[in-house]
Formats: sequence, structure tokens, C-alpha cells
Amino acid sequence: MKYTAIVLAGSRPGRDAFAEQFGTDMKALVAVGHEPMVRRPVRALLASRKIDTVVILSQAPERIAAVIAEDARVRYQESDGTIAETMLGLCNDPRTQWPLLVTTADHALLDTQMVDEFCANALGADIAIGVVERDVLMRRFPKAQRTWLRFRGGAYTGANLFVLGSPKVESAIQLWRSVEQDRKKGLRVVAIAGPLVLIGTFLRLLSIDGVMKRLGQRLGLRVKAVRLSNPLAGIDVDKPADHTLAEAILAGTA
Repeated sequence: MKYTAIVLAGSRPGRDAFAEQFGTDMKALVAVGHEPMVRRPVRALLASRKIDTVVILSQAPERIAAVIAEDARVRYQESDGTIAETMLGLCNDPRTQWPLLVTTADHALLDTQMVDEFCANALGADIAIGVVERDVLMRRFPKAQRTWLRFRGGAYTGANLFVLGSPKVESAIQLWRSVEQDRKKGLRVVAIAGPLVLIGTFLRLLSIDGVMKRLGQRLGLRVKAVRLSNPLAGIDVDKPADHTLAEAILAGTA
């Protein structure tokens, strides 16, 4: 199975103070490792045998295209105002080639091995969500600042990797749209699975797999958390501390 990779390279409404610190108004164009960060995940995706084509979504696709090496497998498309609206547009677009692997332009440390591992372990799921366990990441980077969701048996951070298997996932994206502005507030995101799941998570009675199972039952979909072995999968670059860490990792000094 091969995936259409979607790279979200848009900007949130208003000024981006983080991007402005690095002399641009678009986070995707902030330099990491001496190049615009969006190049790095695109390169990793193109090197994977699991990926057929790469679609880069941005409110200014021509500016993103200007920094990406020309490749027949890459195309650009204008995004909508929010991630959820953009993904709903893809669900209703007859040109969309399923399944989709979704990641973000700020996943500057993504590599081909992560992509391959995620794809291999996402098989059979309508929705797969990449995660990194806290112990895995903190053993290597004990000062890393991440958002953690705590479950029975461990805490996890997102890996900015998702599989959407077919247009059936539209119902899940509609729910996501209802909490999109609170995506960093983990318990509200969990709450879309229902009050019992929220209580179970809060009391740490449910494992992450238990929560995914119940979420899938609510949506009528097969939902799976995919644990990634490389701690770098849990590090994106959306604040100054992340940028400092990513530069140190790439320089071999972290």
C-alpha cells in the first residue's frame, strides 16, 4: 500500500511571533539546519517507498514551492482557514487519492525510517495517530518541553503523523473541528470520546489503546495509536525552545 502524503504548511490567522523571530511571517519557512524547515519532512517523505505523491497545503503555496526542489511527485494546493476545514475539503474532493498520511511542515526532524515504521504499524486502521511514549523521549532529552497525555501505563505526546484511510473519516474530522482551538488541551480532545472515557483517562483507568478503542466505537471507525520508537518523532518546531533543541540535535550536540 502506498500513501498520498499531506504536508500541512499553512499559517494560523494573525501574526506568527515565533516566525517573526527568525525573519519571516511563515513558520514553514523558518530555517532549521540552514534550510527552510518545510524541506526536511518533504524530503523524508519522498525518500520513503510507502509514499506515492506529496501534496503541500498552504495559504501561500507559491512561497512554499519556491523553496522546495522541483519534483514531479510534489504538488501544491491552497489550504483553508483551519486544519479541520482543509482536511474536510480533501475528504470531499474527488481528486483525493486515499489513503492519506498527514504530517506538518514543522516536523523538521522527521526521517524516512519514522515514516516507514508508522506506515507499517498503521495498517488496518481507518485512523492512525502517531505517538511517542514519555519515557522514550525523556531518556534522551530530559529537558524537552512537550504536551503529555497521561493514561494507565504511560504518558504520550503526539508525533504529528496521522493516517486517514478513506472518506469515512469525515465524521472524525467534524469532531476534531469542534476542539481544534484546544488541541494542546489534551483532556478536552479525549472528551470527544465521551464522559466515561474522559473520567477514565483523568483517573488513569484506561490505557491509550482502551481510549482509542472507545473513540473508534463512537465514530464507527478503527482508530489506533501507533507508538514510534525514535524519540525525535515527538519533537516538532513551533517555539524557540524547540528550535534550539532541533538545531542542537542536527549539530550533534544535544
